[in-house]
Amino acid sequence: MKSTLIAGVALLMLGLAGCKHDADTPDPEGPVVPPTAYVLDPVPDYFPTRPADPADNPLTQEGVALGRHLFYEKALSLNSQVACATCHQQARAFTDGLAHSVGVNATKTVRSAMALNNLAWEPKLTWDGAATGLENQARIPIENPLEMHQSLAVGVTHLQATDNYPAMFRKAFGSSTITEANVLKALAQFERTLVSSNSRYDRYLKGDRTALTPDEAEGMRLFNTHPVNTGPVALRVRGGNCGDCHSVPLQTNFTFSNNGLDATLTDLGLGAITGLATDNGKFRVPSLRNIALTAPYMHDGRFASLEDVLSHYNEHIAPNSPNIDPQIPAASNLSGGGSLGLTAAEKTKIIAFLRTLTDSTFIKDPRFARP
Repeated sequence: MKSTLIAGVALLMLGLAGCKHDADTPDPEGPVVPPTAYVLDPVPDYFPTRPADPADNPLTQEGVALGRHLFYEKALSLNSQVACATCHQQARAFTDGLAHSVGVNATKTVRSAMALNNLAWEPKLTWDGAATGLENQARIPIENPLEMHQSLAVGVTHLQATDNYPAMFRKAFGSSTITEANVLKALAQFERTLVSSNSRYDRYLKGDRTALTPDEAEGMRLFNTHPVNTGPVALRVRGGNCGDCHSVPLQTNFTFSNNGLDATLTDLGLGAITGLATDNGKFRVPSLRNIALTAPYMHDGRFASLEDVLSHYNEHIAPNSPNIDPQIPAASNLSGGGSLGLTAAEKTKIIAFLRTLTDSTFIKDPRFARP
């Protein structure tokens, strides 16, 4: 009995010694070096305060670099056919120029690709608000049968089998074992760096009053003005009623709205996500930054040009569309109402202003290009 006890104690001591030895054994891949913080370029002081990054996913140089590679990586899709960058092309302000994006095996999606800029400020993503936070968004197109059509788990196995990705994940997250969560974190880090803030419009907001021509400045005034068509003529104000939803300075109010496209809904938008009838027909109000580069327009790409878009708001809204934003049919420059009532010259000036929202440095920035 005594000898058995002694033997047991000896085995326990050996086990503890073994555990200590394992803990002290150097990692065969070398020491884990903490990643380096990524410092964003300062945003203009007229921007809203940038929301804090998730505590478990701060921006790092290694994480952003990894996310950039993954953004252009086709191995995340079925048969390695498409990448995030297929539908989000830098030269087009991260859209693709199509009314309906094309996924694997040439399948058409039901909506157009949204532009990507200033995403750190967006509380909800996608046209219908299906994702809250960038870490939750990327899985949707990766696994959607009409888009990249591959489970993220399978994508991880493909990345793990490569020569370069395990080392990149180790540098970014401390382990060469690739996980779904870290794929999504890296993509989110890269996408948070896509800040657009250097258009002529921005230079105007920074105090350079020569950045806009007189017609562009008048277009901006019309854009931001809600029309007043009642009372004494001297107090009436003409306006385009655009700024109610596309607010300064990010050109969105971060909400969801029905802008009167259809009297009968074929796409419920936000309502399909929330299940609330009061949300049917509502879609995310997109930022208009770089809007001249992102045709065709609306969630289904039905309008080929900015002229078509403005004609919709001016003359062709469906006032009986379910849940239409009440500010849209209520806005009119005409005494009797009935339509927005902008003149051809006013529409031309508003469109001229919209073209000043193009940030030519953003669409050429090598930090966002294919690595």
